[in-house]
Amino acid sequence: MNVYEIGSLGEKLSKNTYPGRGIVLGMTPDGSKSVAAYFIMGRSVNSRNRVFLPEPDGIRTEAHDPALLKDPSLIIYHPVRRYRDMLIVTNGDQTDTIREYLQKGSDFESALRTRCFEPDDPNWTPRISGVVDLKTGAYKLSILKSADPEGSSCLRQTFEYAPLPGVGHFLHTYVCDGNPIPSFRGEPERVALPDDIDACTSTIWENLNPDNKISLYVCYTDLKTGATDTRIVNKHGEKE
Repeated sequence: MNVYEIGSLGEKLSKNTYPGRGIVLGMTPDGSKSVAAYFIMGRSVNSRNRVFLPEPDGIRTEAHDPALLKDPSLIIYHPVRRYRDMLIVTNGDQTDTIREYLQKGSDFESALRTRCFEPDDPNWTPRISGVVDLKTGAYKLSILKSADPEGSSCLRQTFEYAPLPGVGHFLHTYVCDGNPIPSFRGEPERVALPDDIDACTSTIWENLNPDNKISLYVCYTDLKTGATDTRIVNKHGEKE
């Protein structure tokens, strides 16, 4: 077994009908850019009724059809926000918690100690989060998940990475589809990343399950100049 194997992101996505929500962080093969991607999927009408919209510091989710919106508590949030030279990517309103802690001089881990998995019994959807240092390309990934079927205890795991050219780490909420949906387990998966943002965007979007995929955000940041290039794809619309 090769523990250093770098897998195909497209292959991992195409073989999983429901990874749920996913974060990919890493570096381009030429070592010049930081890579961050976030996608959402959904099975219910409420969950599928969403789009990503750009914000000055990142993106937010919004109901595609306001008339269909039932419970906004776990589906309307800012998945991506930038604070100074840090890019925050999460699957919930813990984005704001992390930013607030960074603003007061604290850190990623301390922010997430105040949060837990989502209260959506019986799935107990994990909260997944990432933060990228846009000066160095170094990044962290975190998952907060239930330690038991009853949701009585929260297991917190954080993974810290020095960037490697061409390598990304992929963390998603679920192992696969199911009832209840089984939470992700193990370490974030090592995947290959391309130099081209459009190739990365296409790889992710085209390999997500067509029935369950909703929206995708991809950002490439030049580590020398700080210049960013972003893509947004919504099932309910065209590329932004």
